Amino acid sequence: MIEIFIPLILMLAPVLIVWLVLGYRDRQTQARYRTLLQLADKGVELPPQLLLEPQAVFDERRRGMVLVGGGLGLIAMFLSLPGQLDSGESLARLWGIGLLPLMTGLGYLGSFYLNERGRLRG
Repeated sequence: MIEIFIPLILMLAPVLIVWLVLGYRDRQTQARYRTLLQLADKGVELPPQLLLEPQAVFDERRRGMVLVGGGLGLIAMFLSLPGQLDSGESLARLWGIGLLPLMTGLGYLGSFYLNERGRLRG
């Protein structure tokens, strides 16, 4: 019985997380619109900035640092694992999995650097 529940929970966890995040955003948007309607009902003139949807800030430096840290953490984790695979090979050989987030993070940091350099010149 437990053989069914563990994979089911692992497969449903990301779906649940996405559902919670989308529900939270929906509640935020509804609260914002209710507030705008209440202000409009009171006769307050609404500035055009309040009517625009808030945009998420795209921060390449933060995203890059998080990915570099995650990649280095994965590399360190796999190098420190004492176990072995079924074939007898050490789990430490899986350290390369951490290279994907590490290199992606370095790409974001490079893009951030080039964008900042371009802004300073232009």
